[in-house]
Amino acid sequence: MQIENYLKTYQSILDASNGSIPDFIRKERDAAKEEIIENGLPDRADERYRYLDLKPVFDDTEYKRITSEPAVTDSLGSFFQCEVQGMDTDLILLSNGWYHESTLPKDSKVVVCSMREAFHKHPELVQKHFNQYLKKAKDGWTELNTMLAQDGVFIYVPDNYITEKAIQIVNLTHGFSEKEIFQRNLIVIGKNAKLQLLICDHTLNKAKNVNHLGTEVFIDENADFQMYDLQNEPDISNVFSHLAFHQEAYSRLTSLAFSLHGGTIRNNLYVTMNGQGAESNVYGLVLSDRQQRMDNFTFIDHAVPNCVSNEFYKGILDEQSRGAFSGRILVRKDAQNTNAFQTNNNICLTDEAKIRTKPQLEIYADDVKCSHGATVGQLDEEAMFYLRTRGIDKHEARFMMLFAFANDIVRKIEIEPLRERVADLVSKRLRGELVACEHCLLNCESN
Repeated sequence: MQIENYLKTYQSILDASNGSIPDFIRKERDAAKEEIIENGLPDRADERYRYLDLKPVFDDTEYKRITSEPAVTDSLGSFFQCEVQGMDTDLILLSNGWYHESTLPKDSKVVVCSMREAFHKHPELVQKHFNQYLKKAKDGWTELNTMLAQDGVFIYVPDNYITEKAIQIVNLTHGFSEKEIFQRNLIVIGKNAKLQLLICDHTLNKAKNVNHLGTEVFIDENADFQMYDLQNEPDISNVFSHLAFHQEAYSRLTSLAFSLHGGTIRNNLYVTMNGQGAESNVYGLVLSDRQQRMDNFTFIDHAVPNCVSNEFYKGILDEQSRGAFSGRILVRKDAQNTNAFQTNNNICLTDEAKIRTKPQLEIYADDVKCSHGATVGQLDEEAMFYLRTRGIDKHEARFMMLFAFANDIVRKIEIEPLRERVADLVSKRLRGELVACEHCLLNCESN
């Protein structure tokens, strides 16, 4: 984690750009650079990263930083075929953090393109929203993403438009060298519009890598946005995901993150409820074993009155895996009539598995309904005994209890074919039958 090397990488990007970077983008990147110089990158001295050990990710590995578009001769679609029975999606493929291709019809009202293209073709939208939400986190890792990410996906759903199909973003990581990838996405949902979005990470080669993913989502008045983030990577793949939602009046957000496999995964999620009547539903499921490390950090900001937030995260940790959940809800002084609920439940299957949980409520209004709670425990021996007395063997009884625990999150998926597929993957993961990245999470097949 040598900051000097990151700064040199940024300078090389500027030198190669020949002045092609728009001034408003350059301004945000330069400001991020100054923040990193002044404050550095967070480590365990920062309370938000207190329980995250970054040494396994960065020590003893010299990564190649992907700062230019990868050379790809064949269609990446030939490597990826999504087969979820009964589900039809429009597909967006990215290659090592760079936009590659999309299957959206050319006459679609939804605008989909690379971030680099959006800088020039949609400057008003990009300038209005780019880095306006993630920079509020004041997190050096988000600043690093702002400084170094050169491409990603731009999606704009115009006012009053309801997408016919879900859109699926597939982040393909490939190449045999150890890589550090930076990707930035911007999604703008217009008034009264609706979008369902799936994100799937897929690694083609088993080389150690770090994916820095930054995504900002603006949800305008009375818009409906659903996002399903599916993480199933090899043990040597590491993810730093920074996700910021900004909601206007009467907008509805549903966000589900499924961390089924990976090396070190850090999910940072920020929600700002900026319009009255907004509703936010944020859910997550973690399944980990061996030496895996999976952390979730959330911050929900009730900035105005009459909003509702529901937050529910669950984790199942086995063997020597580690995890952390830190959830903060802020109810500002004028945010009266706020309903905010937060729950984090975890099961540790061995004495070596560890989970740190830190639910937080910070309330400055007096007319609110708020609650938070967390549990960490093992399987209920009485329930296990009950199942055994019904003729169910020990392993099947254990599976039934774990699946019922995890299914509280899975059943919140509103797309039925996807819900059935994820339930099947969770079942296989709990039985030890799912081999990460042998195929993609959504049952891809290599040709």
